[in-house]
Amino acid sequence: MSDENLPFVAPCRQLAPTAPLRWLRLGWQDVRRAPGPSFAYGLLVVAVSWLVSLLAFRLGSYVLVLAALSGFVFVAPVTAIGLYEVARQVARGETPSIAAALRGTRRAVGNAMVFSLALLVVFLVWARAASVISIFLPIGANATAIEFATYFGIGSAVGLIFASITFSCSAFSLPMIDDRDTDAITALVTSINAVLRNKPAMLVWAAIIVAAVLVGFATAFLAFWVLIPLLGYATWHAYQETIDASAWPPAEG
Repeated sequence: MSDENLPFVAPCRQLAPTAPLRWLRLGWQDVRRAPGPSFAYGLLVVAVSWLVSLLAFRLGSYVLVLAALSGFVFVAPVTAIGLYEVARQVARGETPSIAAALRGTRRAVGNAMVFSLALLVVFLVWARAASVISIFLPIGANATAIEFATYFGIGSAVGLIFASITFSCSAFSLPMIDDRDTDAITALVTSINAVLRNKPAMLVWAAIIVAAVLVGFATAFLAFWVLIPLLGYATWHAYQETIDASAWPPAEG
């Protein structure tokens, strides 16, 4: 099919609210089938998270650290693109490896970079917003519980807006970019459309992701060693189940 005849957005299927639980189960099966690449990838994310936090603390303050940790929500989708390729290898019955995943990922570099730049803009705006919000941080012995509640309430509300935008844009777009010969804009619009048409399931999925991120933070990122591969593979299965991208040719590479 020529580019002129391709639809503007890939159609999506309707999902049951419990669909994310099935994605997690399928994701865990992939982790068990490819433990080496999965845990190597997770360990890399843990190391990078430690490094970013250390640099943020050394170069700034605890406010900058909080902004950097919050920014994880915006950059994590891009870091998982290699996991989607591992999931493709598992689905094809191949022996998965990080080297093969990196080779396969090269074909999606162009569109992934466009998507990464969009997420970078969102992250930079959020970082700026986090700096502005810091003026509400109560300081001194006379700070009250109401003042702290106001600070965290404002920060949470602003963060929710940015996180919702990022989630809608990235829920299905990067797996589609890795799987099909398509452009970043088509994949992004497809993702937003699918999220809006499956709000109950997407709310459950978003809650699972937030809970996983919080567990990762609570364990000094150590839990990401397992959680990042699990969520990456689950996202791949979410895309496979939700998006009908058959109109686009499979990505080669």
